[in-house]
Amino acid sequence: MTETKKPLTILLAAPRGFCAGVDRAIQIVERAIERYGRPVYVRHEIVHNRHVVETLEKRGAVFVDELDEVPDGRPVVFSAHGVPKTVPAEAGRRNLSYVDATCPLVSKVHREVERHHAAGRTVVLIGHAGHPEVVGTMGQLPEGAVLLVEDVAQAEALAAPDPDNLAYATQTTLSVDDTMGIVAVLRRRFPSIEGPKLEDICYATTNRQAAVKAIAPRCDAIVVIGAPNSSNSMRLVEVAAGYGCARTRLVQRAADMDWEWLEGVDRLGITAGASAPESLVAELLAACRERYEVTVEEIRTTEETVVFKLPRALVA
Repeated sequence: MTETKKPLTILLAAPRGFCAGVDRAIQIVERAIERYGRPVYVRHEIVHNRHVVETLEKRGAVFVDELDEVPDGRPVVFSAHGVPKTVPAEAGRRNLSYVDATCPLVSKVHREVERHHAAGRTVVLIGHAGHPEVVGTMGQLPEGAVLLVEDVAQAEALAAPDPDNLAYATQTTLSVDDTMGIVAVLRRRFPSIEGPKLEDICYATTNRQAAVKAIAPRCDAIVVIGAPNSSNSMRLVEVAAGYGCARTRLVQRAADMDWEWLEGVDRLGITAGASAPESLVAELLAACRERYEVTVEEIRTTEETVVFKLPRALVA
């Protein structure tokens, strides 16, 4: 006698998964391999996802930590998170051919901090210390020109050299709610602080967090597909917990699922960080169907139509 599968309703958050910047960065590596042949070197993970990195490695990408690992004469791609100015300068010094896959929304923040610095303002950057995007943004300016603030407590304690001459910018993948709290403190303490004309937190981060907020109160548990070093994925875990679903965890792919953790769960939410491909969502849904009688309901909070052009050097 066949055992009856337990029913499971899956609320699938949308938008989820790849954003335009990640899609563009991956295409850049693929086009570079087609144009220049194997191997093409990539400084740091092109995006924070092991599945993506391993797929590109099979196609001929070689991921390195620094440019000194790139042999003379081979092209190198800079990751979507952006790089300090010293990196393209070093590539130029060595006559390395390079393609910059920095997300255009990260490049926008780079231009903002340069503009503020040129106007004589000290820049306060809201972000996570050591994250590649933060390292890249701080590296657009001379050392000491950017003050990093990670949370409300640091914003309250910030000692600015010229309190009337400040500007702030943010990492693009932060929690929208947390960032609003930090900005509120900065504006209270430094009323003349300049901010971005448009929010620095990218549309994809904002949209994925909004979709998770929509499903969290209706779920017994939520799985976020993403990488532990992916800022936007980790923020989705925090947002889900903060909006009514304390039973939330990050999973890199279906093989990493702890199925006992789902004991007693009738409604499971699933989303994916901006660097996680939709194939990993499909893989998890298939694994759920093997174990449960699954009903899927997609909860879409907005449509995304953003597309970023590829660098001209790879299009001609």
